[in-house]
Amino acid sequence: MVLVFLGGGLGSALRYWLSSWLSQFFPWSAGTFSANILGSLFIGLLMGWFIKWPHFEADLRLLLAIGFCGGFTTFSAFALEQANMIKNGATLHALVYMAGSIILGLCAVFLGLWLSRQ
Repeated sequence: MVLVFLGGGLGSALRYWLSSWLSQFFPWSAGTFSANILGSLFIGLLMGWFIKWPHFEADLRLLLAIGFCGGFTTFSAFALEQANMIKNGATLHALVYMAGSIILGLCAVFLGLWLSRQ
């Protein structure tokens, strides 16, 4: 649990720094976009290495994959789940899950904004 906490803190701090730095150059959410893509790449690399070299400590997985990547971006975990579903032949399930997550997530944000004004 402590490793997840530490990794999450580091990932969140890096995401904040990245967003702050990129906002100087881009008027749109370049920090979030970049964190999502970089986090997805990093969790893919990590999971590939963990499969290739299973002797890596479970603590390292907690610190980096769950903690750091989770703090840096939850999108990386979402992308990994979708890749696993597609790899396991559940492509339709993955597509429905992706579309539902994006559409319902966006609707939930708008609902929350609306509810907070009532």
